[in-house]
Amino acid sequence: MSGTNRARSGGRILVDQLRINGVDLAFGVPGESYLDVLDALHDARDAIRFVICRQEGGAAYMAEAYGKLTGRPGICFVTRGPGATNAAIGVHTAFQDSTPMILFVGQVGGDFVEREAFQEIDYRRMYGPMAKWVAQIDRADRIPEYVSHAFHTACAGRPGPVVLALPEDMLTDQATVADAGRAKRVQAHPGDDQIRELMSLLGRAHKPLVILGGGGWTAEACAQVQRFVETADLPVGTSFRCQDLFDNRHPNFAGDVGIGINPKLAARVKESDLLVVVGARLGEMTTAGYTLVASPRPSQKLVHVYPGAEELGRVYQADLPINSGMAEFADAVSHVGGIDATRWSAWTRGANADYRDWIAPQPMPGPIDLALVVRHLAATLPRDAIVTNGAGNYSGWVHRYYQYAPLRTELAPTSGAMGYGVPSAIAAKLVHPERAVVSFSGDGCFLMNGQELATAVQYGANVVFIVVNNGMYGTIRMHQEREYPGRVSGSELRNPDFAALARAYGASGEVVERTEDFAPAFARALGSGRPALLELRIDPDAITTRTTLSAIRAAALARR
Repeated sequence: MSGTNRARSGGRILVDQLRINGVDLAFGVPGESYLDVLDALHDARDAIRFVICRQEGGAAYMAEAYGKLTGRPGICFVTRGPGATNAAIGVHTAFQDSTPMILFVGQVGGDFVEREAFQEIDYRRMYGPMAKWVAQIDRADRIPEYVSHAFHTACAGRPGPVVLALPEDMLTDQATVADAGRAKRVQAHPGDDQIRELMSLLGRAHKPLVILGGGGWTAEACAQVQRFVETADLPVGTSFRCQDLFDNRHPNFAGDVGIGINPKLAARVKESDLLVVVGARLGEMTTAGYTLVASPRPSQKLVHVYPGAEELGRVYQADLPINSGMAEFADAVSHVGGIDATRWSAWTRGANADYRDWIAPQPMPGPIDLALVVRHLAATLPRDAIVTNGAGNYSGWVHRYYQYAPLRTELAPTSGAMGYGVPSAIAAKLVHPERAVVSFSGDGCFLMNGQELATAVQYGANVVFIVVNNGMYGTIRMHQEREYPGRVSGSELRNPDFAALARAYGASGEVVERTEDFAPAFARALGSGRPALLELRIDPDAITTRTTLSAIRAAALARR
């Protein structure tokens, strides 16, 4: 690493700060606006691997997935204008999912600024509502300060994305400046009086329920919360797409509190007399449109633990708000004891029984039964396998029937963004090449970032990509049939042969059309020694885990 007694270019100073902060992977699409950074990365290639992606949206998703997996900021580089706008979807996902991430964007030089120069955008205004901090580094000698601030901000409090714009001339300027040190994680801790108040509320409860969610978790924090839950014999649910925060095979697991919630679990949330919500924002998806928990004063007693003070009291007035990081809260409660759980032990056993009933496969129309496919994966994949998905009705089968282990075995966007399944799986395999990685996408979802199959092949990221093909944007079609039965508009798709497309990229590709053919096809894909794609052609009538398109249409027509 360069010393501080000689001049360096802005690009080299920047890359040196990344090395100091332990960056080992960076994702991006090259651009002429940050050539000096690319040149510095060439000299740092033994420490930082730059993963060349095929579209900035895919690169940003990979960086976001890296942040989820490691708890360290995912790093993404994109060029100005079109590159920056393409990357916005990953920044928005990082914001809603509370994922640490830093996006570096090339910018026009200082001589051209505010002239609407070629591909010029004011990134402060563009990214302001969807990032924790947006800034532009105008002087090379201030790069260490800005990058240090970026790493601290991305990880402090509620984790999230930071955007730094890099004027092209600043990156080539020479400066003599000292490096900053490695960023340190900053989080609030719960007070002893708050833990005593939590125990007091538990002492008066008869039907308590814990809901875990959000970002900022560590494996040790998950283990400590599990010990607390076992000590208090509490039932545990997880918020939307955060199922890997608690072992789904644990006898205290009650299921996921999100889209397509088990009706019996929804009833338990409403019936509970004490909700202990740790890390979840209690947003629209987790509260079923703010109906499971009334706003602003819930009918249940509410303990809300959250790393960002600005969220506490924003929607819900908690009886006990606790501003704390997840690891700090988990450590505090892992040492408590003397809890009398006899009042709610039957309540806890009932919640788990409801969950186990819920994951019993229900038949679906057509020759491929997705419930049986997912249950096969749950039964045969290693417990540390990573399963990713994007957005769409197909994901309902994954969330309902797969049983996740903690932490991190699930990568899925709580932002509800499509196109996430493919790039997130590639990032997962690059971070953990020793683990099995399986990616789920719908046919519409896959084609939003399917070009990143080329990235998977280029870097030997041997993911098994499962594409659920029903020839339509299924979620939109479901809503259409509910609101405008029989009037299909804008949701039908004519798809390529996905297996042939995969083979064209250099991956393995097969079409699966019957449930009984899936297990041997998956075994071949997993053992192929290269990225592999399985296209599952399902009956379009199989629209959710609970009903069919024809049933939705018939019910809508009957109401008229």
